Amino acid sequence: MKILILGAGKMGSFFADVLSFEHEVAVLDTDPQKLRFIYNTQRMTDAAEVKGFAPELVINAATLKYTIPAFHNVLSYLPETCILSDIASVKTGLEEFYRERTRPFVSTHPMFGPTFASLSDLSTQSAIIISESSHLGKVFFRDLYQHLKLNVFEYSFREHDETIAYSLSIPFASTLVFASVMKHQDAPGTTFKRHMAIAQGLLSEDDFLLTEILFNPYTSEQVERIRTKLRELLDIIGAKDSERMKGFLTEVRKNIE
Repeated sequence: MKILILGAGKMGSFFADVLSFEHEVAVLDTDPQKLRFIYNTQRMTDAAEVKGFAPELVINAATLKYTIPAFHNVLSYLPETCILSDIASVKTGLEEFYRERTRPFVSTHPMFGPTFASLSDLSTQSAIIISESSHLGKVFFRDLYQHLKLNVFEYSFREHDETIAYSLSIPFASTLVFASVMKHQDAPGTTFKRHMAIAQGLLSEDDFLLTEILFNPYTSEQVERIRTKLRELLDIIGAKDSERMKGFLTEVRKNIE
């Protein structure tokens, strides 16, 4: 296929590398500096160049803040049969965007940030394909993700955002709270260092991405659960209640079995 990738960031570069050996790939990014290390692909900095390339599939890997604007930037240069796709971690606004278009679409979420995942072995990682997507688009990404040995799941737009509120918002909020009370440690323990590494990796992500994940309409309920459990733990600590602490730890251990 002729595939156009929008954005030459971490994920855009990853997809370009993965796909360029079996497909004709072009990457569009308005910042030529980001295209310096993109190989075996056609490099573009002007949306008008897209018309001559005539892609059959567009993979939108632009920063979350610019996902929909990036689509609008190229829509007039795309063939009517071109499949639109995104890999956004938050689908806010995208369902409505696709509904207003006549082109086929496929929305997916590869749930492995390059910050933490080992891109050489993704067998323990997952990807979500949105069930409302067009058949051909789903087939393409299912084949691609299975080739990468990802565990593939199919959710609706709503189910996806509910899942993300649980699987991302809880660890993001917990990590941000941890990092917000940190101070320099001359002799940090092992657990502290591991938490700090997670916090540093998380905070290296784009601010808008972190904000949008936490602004997910389903996030508040999940963060409220953290607050409820913190209150319970504080009460146990304040009362120095060994029996309640034992019960609390037993419950936590069951949760992570």
